[in-house]
Amino acid sequence: MFAQKAGELSPENFSQLEKYQDTLAIAGYAVVNDSLPAFRFGACKKLIVTLKKALQIENSFSYSFDRTASVSIQYPQDSSFRIFTWQLYVDKDNYRYYGAIQMNTPDLQLFPLIDRSSNIESANLEQMELSPDQWYGNLVYGIKQFDSPRGRRYLLFGFDGYQFFFKRKLIDVLHFENGKVIFGDPVFVQIDSNNNKTSKERVLIEYSADAAISLKFVPELDIIMTEHLEQIFGNYGEGPTMVPDGSYEGYELKDGEWVYIEKVFHQISEEVPVPYPTEKGKNLLGKKN
Repeated sequence: MFAQKAGELSPENFSQLEKYQDTLAIAGYAVVNDSLPAFRFGACKKLIVTLKKALQIENSFSYSFDRTASVSIQYPQDSSFRIFTWQLYVDKDNYRYYGAIQMNTPDLQLFPLIDRSSNIESANLEQMELSPDQWYGNLVYGIKQFDSPRGRRYLLFGFDGYQFFFKRKLIDVLHFENGKVIFGDPVFVQIDSNNNKTSKERVLIEYSADAAISLKFVPELDIIMTEHLEQIFGNYGEGPTMVPDGSYEGYELKDGEWVYIEKVFHQISEEVPVPYPTEKGKNLLGKKN
């Protein structure tokens, strides 16, 4: 269904997309930075409408939208699609996420993503298969593709502002079946000492807003790595919360599955690691300030 890839843009279409990008850049800035909720919501609506119009232009997949700094645009290694996501701050305990998946085709093949995270029980999230209209909303900051026995899969690394005291990061699993988008696949496995195997459709990490948590694929080690967390009692009345203990855990790809690694290193870091993607001098999307 998605075999034919987008080609070069005509000069006329490129010029039109440049104009759309100007509007998207202004709207995106207001979504993130305006102090008035009504203006943020209005800018978000403008961003949605303008992006849809822009993507309807033939071969729009070939246009990078590189000045739209407030929207994360991520591509897998095979460039078969790209995913747009952005964050809308509602209040200190409420964030909404918007997004769309555009396939690499000359004519528009677009899957809007509808954030239903408020209706999804956290306890069940790691065992659920989700569709684009019941997406667990997040800001996607990285993609790692791999092949499983069931076909090609894409790991989506994302951030969720969640609440004032608590933040979340997750690894969702994206795949396509018969032209449909599916989130979730039981590729994360853990094997206990008795060789019993359990699996998860995605990985969700919740941690203290005061902590710095990295969750990413590390090419040098060929693994997914994150901090191991321990529970403490919060200092501000938030109750129990999770913070790094200085050690690392992760997942290693084996036979098309990501197998849990209890301890990546045997030494313990004395300093909290620099968070990703919010490195010094960069914003939440990993772009320079």
